[in-house]
Amino acid sequence: MKREYVYRAFERFWHWMQAMLILFLGITGFEIHGSIRFFGYDQAVRYHNTAAISFLVLIVFAIFWHFTTGEWRQYLPTWKNLRAQAEYYVFGIFRNAPHPTKKTVLSKLNPLQKLVYAGLKALVIPVMVISGLLYMFYRYPHRYEVLGLNVGGLEVIAVVHTIGAFLLVSFFVAHLYLITTGHTVTSNLKAMITGYEELPEESDEKKSSVEANEPVLTK
Repeated sequence: MKREYVYRAFERFWHWMQAMLILFLGITGFEIHGSIRFFGYDQAVRYHNTAAISFLVLIVFAIFWHFTTGEWRQYLPTWKNLRAQAEYYVFGIFRNAPHPTKKTVLSKLNPLQKLVYAGLKALVIPVMVISGLLYMFYRYPHRYEVLGLNVGGLEVIAVVHTIGAFLLVSFFVAHLYLITTGHTVTSNLKAMITGYEELPEESDEKKSSVEANEPVLTK
């Protein structure tokens, strides 16, 4: 194993801010729906809208960072080893089976993670953002009157936004579990705090082969 700097400063900042904002949006959103009671309805609405705007700002910075650094390539889906990865999570992980893929600095996500993250970034989060903005600005001031968008009511928007919220909550819960599936229970968590992670040596077998064939030098 070798200690590698895998997660850069902004990547870690973006990850933790996104996690906190999604959690806070979930709490305030479900309070707005009447599922829980914590801040009070009026406060929950204000907090939810403020967190939503903060999330949009974070998304803009994250998109800029991903494209300027080339990190967007990390999320390109691949079918290679996808089945093996799924079987590992369903069966292999409970049998202490070896991981079917190896993490590297240039490939931080396994095939299943790439597929899930691509779906979140290209589908779920955009749907949440668009439906949330429509919900926030359904009625807007125009000169001396208040107009409404011609979207046929808020019911469909609310249902779509709520479905997206449940998907994000499901991902959040699954993510908390998968954090514990590293080399140790806390290794993945430490990596996202410090940026450093223990990765397998890519050339161990080659080194062993070379060392076995090298002559032993003696004094």
